[in-house]
Amino acid sequence: MDLQALRWFQAVVGGETVTETARRANITQPVVTRTLARLEKEVGAPLLHRNGRRLQPTPAGRLFKEYVDTVLARWDDGLRAVSDFVAPDTGVVPLGFMHTYGTWLVPELISGYCRVRPGARFDLRQDADPALIDTLRAGVVDLAVTGPAPDVPGLRWRPLLTEPLLLAVPPGHRLAGRQDVRLAEVADEPFVVLRTGMGLRTIVAEACREAGFEPRIAFEGDEVATLRGLVGSGLGVSLLPRQQQAPQEAGGTGGAGQGEAAVPLIPVTSPECTRQIGLAWFTDRPLPPASRAFRDHVLRAWPG
Repeated sequence: MDLQALRWFQAVVGGETVTETARRANITQPVVTRTLARLEKEVGAPLLHRNGRRLQPTPAGRLFKEYVDTVLARWDDGLRAVSDFVAPDTGVVPLGFMHTYGTWLVPELISGYCRVRPGARFDLRQDADPALIDTLRAGVVDLAVTGPAPDVPGLRWRPLLTEPLLLAVPPGHRLAGRQDVRLAEVADEPFVVLRTGMGLRTIVAEACREAGFEPRIAFEGDEVATLRGLVGSGLGVSLLPRQQQAPQEAGGTGGAGQGEAAVPLIPVTSPECTRQIGLAWFTDRPLPPASRAFRDHVLRAWPG
């Protein structure tokens, strides 16, 4: 058994025809066919059966593929680690982050690092908090920029900054012209929030309870931009972050993000409404040199 046989098996089970696999490998179709047959013989069970032009996995083949995926992923991780070790300045940093950080924070983190290591490369993945931790646990990314510290065994989380949350109200709302507001003043209003399980949803619920009421949820969304649009359409109020520039890396004082002009954002004086943003990684596996260098740079530049 060799790695090339496993990769061809993985490709065929993934939907490629034998002809497509052979063409991509720049070899003849019979070579792939014979290799897959030898693989089945060595495993000791039929792994594939023909369905029209394509080969599909047998039950044994589906089971075997789970282990093949793991073996090849670990092999590729090993190759990347060695590559990073001998050339850390040009290694790839797999980085995950929440959608709301893709327009300001993550670009600032990367640009600050690239000023020091201009050859650095990044593999970027966006997702919501729960899925982001799963991606981190699975090893798809080495590091993740997340909201409040997740309570996950083996996960290390270091704060980078504290972000204020502002009361978003529809244009023309009775509070739209105010300089500040107490959250209790919107206790009777419908709220627009993220879905259950997302960090910002939890923060909003806890802030409302601290203000003495349970929020009346009118709409749920998957992204902050969606919430802002729903508020702008007069469908409720919300607690939202204001896109801002980084305090150290950006060299600016920050400002509102695109599309915020139509939605008044009002500072909340009571209770304090903020969310922490941090960098997370799992401690049960060593970070490759490129990812470790990026992590150390970020933690120095953004002390939280």
